[in-house]
Amino acid sequence: MDKQDKSSEYLLLFKGGDWKDSMSPQELQDVMGQWMAWFERWTDKGVVKGGQPLRSEGRVVTGKADGSVSDGPFAESKEAIGGYFLLSGVSLEEALEVARECPTLRYGLTVEVRPLAEICPIMEHLNELAAGATA
Repeated sequence: MDKQDKSSEYLLLFKGGDWKDSMSPQELQDVMGQWMAWFERWTDKGVVKGGQPLRSEGRVVTGKADGSVSDGPFAESKEAIGGYFLLSGVSLEEALEVARECPTLRYGLTVEVRPLAEICPIMEHLNELAAGATA
């Protein structure tokens, strides 16, 4: 069994800042109505545990010695994360089913599906190394 198959919680990350730029206000209203119906359907089924849109402003902290802070992330970027859903009690296939139904996929938004880890993967690696050293 793959480690990803064990997870029952997944994060859907919605990426793409410019999918709506060529839409009329009416088209945008229609798509957002579809989006809310999609969100409510999966929430009512108990699959969506939570979700939030993200504001476009923010800051980026780098690992430089001075811990510099710069403007960003930039929401108009194709890779900008605009929001997320937290899914609970689902398999990878079920999480992918939710993602495939996203109403804005056809307009260029992408959905990244990521399993939540029970522990930090780096700590898991360290635990495996420690177990191997004592065996």
